[in-house]
Amino acid sequence: MIVKEVKGSAGKAYFLIPQDADDLFSVRRILSRDDLVIASTTRVIKQENEYSRPDRGERISVKVWLRVDNLGFDKMVDRLRIKGVISNASSELVPRGSHHSLTIGIGDNITIEKKRDWLPYEKNIVHRFSDASLYLLVAVDLQECAVAKLSGTHLGIVPNIYSGHSGKRYNVQTSRTGEPEQFFDEIINVVKSQLSLEDTEHMTDKVIIFGPGETKKRLYNFLVRKDKVLANLATVIEGIDVAGEDGILLFVRSPRIKEVMENSKISTVLSLLDDIMIFVSKGENRFAMGFAEVAKAASMRAVKSVIFSSSIFGTVEEDELVKLLNTVESQGASAFAIDSSTDIGMRVSSLGGIVSVLRYQIST
Repeated sequence: MIVKEVKGSAGKAYFLIPQDADDLFSVRRILSRDDLVIASTTRVIKQENEYSRPDRGERISVKVWLRVDNLGFDKMVDRLRIKGVISNASSELVPRGSHHSLTIGIGDNITIEKKRDWLPYEKNIVHRFSDASLYLLVAVDLQECAVAKLSGTHLGIVPNIYSGHSGKRYNVQTSRTGEPEQFFDEIINVVKSQLSLEDTEHMTDKVIIFGPGETKKRLYNFLVRKDKVLANLATVIEGIDVAGEDGILLFVRSPRIKEVMENSKISTVLSLLDDIMIFVSKGENRFAMGFAEVAKAASMRAVKSVIFSSSIFGTVEEDELVKLLNTVESQGASAFAIDSSTDIGMRVSSLGGIVSVLRYQIST
């Protein structure tokens, strides 16, 4: 999550941009009734004249200051709906005191201002992973390439790029050095389209290139010649000998991800899941699975970390989950949300939708 304190707010207002489902749920957890939310939205404005028929209105873009009255997720965890009363707006056409509903998604910016000082656990929630870095995964061989954007715990895969190297219909255009320039150029264009390269001095994004054979090294060398800025972000790794979408999925499941992305959110989550599996194999009761078990462990202040998938919303009320997570966070624990459609999310869903690592063993 991108986090910046608003200047002059004395620490009571923060500008946030959620980068994945976990970040969006963090916004849900720190928002309270009567907080002030500042965000861009659209609103229908109807012109009312005394002697004319009412029109259907015109939808305009406007920035509003909304006093929160109610909030919750819109069916899935990737859309947060915030309802409240407009206290101010960037357009005079928008009446103050009227009710409005904001929909906040991944990548939207939002400013939250509280009347009181932020509680320590609220600050921990927004600052724990305030690094906005993302990883571009490139799984390539001479026939195909897949590019995936990994932000937080969310993985988005771009459709495969094919070179036509082994096909009868297409011919690969190679340079004098034998490089498939058209193929490599297309890969670079896709990678650049997934990155924001405006501020290269403070760029923290990383491009990780892997796959079978020597193609990955040839692509990197081609990148050095073509785009030095992008080449500075790139790293070639060994050990993943599959290209395309299968290579991306293999990398995410492999131990290499924790080595390459040591301080990333997804690496942290994978390490926690591995710890739970070790506890299970050893018969140690240093884990809890399912809402009831995690809630019991929280009541004993035993929770160290919690991971939950979006599937939990099918069995537990949203407010109950928020209350539980805020409780364990106030006790010094960390909580992570995972999309249930991902491989990691499916693992968590199979364990009851929510699991936790405990500080010590407890009796079941």
